[in-house]
Amino acid sequence: MHISSPPAPAPVLTPRLIRAEVGAVLSVSLGASALVAVVRLIGALTAPRELQNQQAVLVGSLAPGRPWLDLSLQLVQIAIAVAPVGLVAYLLVRSGESMRTIGADFRRPGFDLARGAALAAAIGGSGLAFYLAVVALGVNLTVVPGALPQVWWQVPVLLLAAAQNGVLEEVIVAGYLLHRMDQAGWGPWKAVAVSSVLRGSYHLYQGFGGFVGNVVMGLVFGWAYRRWGRAMPLIVAHTLIDSVAFVGYAFLRGRVSWLP
Repeated sequence: MHISSPPAPAPVLTPRLIRAEVGAVLSVSLGASALVAVVRLIGALTAPRELQNQQAVLVGSLAPGRPWLDLSLQLVQIAIAVAPVGLVAYLLVRSGESMRTIGADFRRPGFDLARGAALAAAIGGSGLAFYLAVVALGVNLTVVPGALPQVWWQVPVLLLAAAQNGVLEEVIVAGYLLHRMDQAGWGPWKAVAVSSVLRGSYHLYQGFGGFVGNVVMGLVFGWAYRRWGRAMPLIVAHTLIDSVAFVGYAFLRGRVSWLP
């Protein structure tokens, strides 16, 4: 009779191993985005035009004049961008945990939707006012949330891009990173501060206002994660904020005077 061997125990996560793991995750995701954002900011600062006269396009056409190719590239880009979430899920399982450990699951849909919607309402309105102020002050580029052609897939792709941002950022920068820093022995608010600065850094391509605004958002989201122990309300909130920004901009651009 064949007797199967017992499963191997989950690896012990020492602080050194956690640092290596987190470094690997960030190097293929938002840490790499932060480096690109710094270079793009340097480029914007050294350009002959002032910051507010330059644009930062968040979701733009990838194949102008070729809508089917454009759609294909948009979907591929979204899939590639969200792929590191799969890596995080794998690493959590390897350490004897799961996505439920960080609250990135569907166990509490009512709670997550209600808290996420409330958080989105609080952050969204104040965020728009802050953005208009920093553009007027000349410390931020003009952000163009959506610049896709007006075809049938414009809104679906914008909504998918918003969901991609919500899932990628909140799973990695909120849930996973804060959880791993807790395991490494970091103080809870020191970890939130580091997570918030990282969040701001990969938005530096928008300018200094984008950095400061997202650091503040990171502090609020970090507080919410500490309070609720779940990343899903943050995913809901972030997705709602970006959905309103992307789709709203697509419909309001050129129709209202207050929108840059």
